[in-house]
Amino acid sequence: MMFDICNSPVSLTSQETLTEWNGMIRAFLAHGTATPTHLGEVLKQEPEFAMGHAARGLFSLMLGRAEMVETAKEAAQAAQRAKAQGSISFREDAWTRALDHWLAGRPTKAIAAMEGVLSRHPEDTLSAKVSHAIRFIMGDAKGMRRSIERVLGAHGPDHACRGFALGCHAFALEETGAYEAAEAAGREGLLYAPEDAWGLHAVTHVYDMTARADMGIQLIEENTSAWDHCNNFRYHVWWHKALLHMDRDETDVALGLYDAQIRADKTDDYRDISNATSLLVRLELEGMDVGPRWDELADIAQNRTDDGCVVFADLHYMLALTGADRPEAQAAMAARFARDAGKPGELQSRYADPGLAALAGLNAFAEGRYDAAFADLTAARPAMQSIGGSHAQRDVFERITIDAGLRAGRYEQTEAILADRLARRAGRADRFTITRTARIDDARRIPAQ
Repeated sequence: MMFDICNSPVSLTSQETLTEWNGMIRAFLAHGTATPTHLGEVLKQEPEFAMGHAARGLFSLMLGRAEMVETAKEAAQAAQRAKAQGSISFREDAWTRALDHWLAGRPTKAIAAMEGVLSRHPEDTLSAKVSHAIRFIMGDAKGMRRSIERVLGAHGPDHACRGFALGCHAFALEETGAYEAAEAAGREGLLYAPEDAWGLHAVTHVYDMTARADMGIQLIEENTSAWDHCNNFRYHVWWHKALLHMDRDETDVALGLYDAQIRADKTDDYRDISNATSLLVRLELEGMDVGPRWDELADIAQNRTDDGCVVFADLHYMLALTGADRPEAQAAMAARFARDAGKPGELQSRYADPGLAALAGLNAFAEGRYDAAFADLTAARPAMQSIGGSHAQRDVFERITIDAGLRAGRYEQTEAILADRLARRAGRADRFTITRTARIDDARRIPAQ
């Protein structure tokens, strides 16, 4: 039995394949473009490596695309065939079970399988990152934090992946409101792993949530090595930079970043679509005309109305459809949400709540029915954490809710939502809070004498 850079057992038989596997681990932890290349080499050299097939399947499911489910199923079958060929370790068996659980609609059991590995191998950064990633999709911020804090002690200064573990801790801390600790953990992590885009972006989240745009922009600009090697995650870092510029009232800079970086490549990855749609919505809410940019996104979203993998993705597709005014596709999406709301499965249950209400609210807002939009979006609001994503990503729905309330004249209720949003941001008012509070004050003000 060999051991990888996570100091964890792996049933590979050659040093050459182990080197490729270690390359895959580091690339995966860093959101690097080389991840599939390294994994492909591992499976080419040792096709009976069950954990490699399980990794391919799990990584495919993380993409949240209907066509990748078939790829994951094929990987699961290959993993089972490899498992039947001979003995494998507890760690590798747990990975195959995790894939089977997720395919069966039980991602929480996939998480449990990863946590079982970590109970035996707390130094296993790869399994910790997978648990972290699935919890992120499930909207389980507290679980992310509990999980990584259980294994931090096994990631001492001599651990090859300590920086990445600190990056995960930083993000979990930020998502649970521990901003000062998150900033410290993220910055320390970058000292150990300068290429850790996740850790860098965790600190960027801190600056977004605490209205320190200047520091966030400086952090991104001074740490390009942490994200210029990335897969499409680099577009997400550019997106963060655009948001920070918006908080400085530099909407023209944000739109420039949209064209030059965020949508420079017209990909159809849902994470890229969520970056694009949520930025355009934010710009429109600030009164900017974004021109024909919605059409390209809506063309992609129209082909995704039947996906039904992740509510977070589907709501962003709906933003594209409403932005370009595609009523037939909007109706198709609404009908599919209604169908999925009755299906079994942990992710599917989110279509019933908050999916249906959130989708209805977005449609109503686009049609100018602001009172209905506010009612639907506030009904969805308590469960929106469960659609996954981060506070910063879900904030687009919060902004739409607040602007719907303002346009509907629901000032008292809107003010309460603004106050709650401010509290989650450590009481630091960003530009959106300031401008919307001013609008409420203006609406209530007695006309001048």
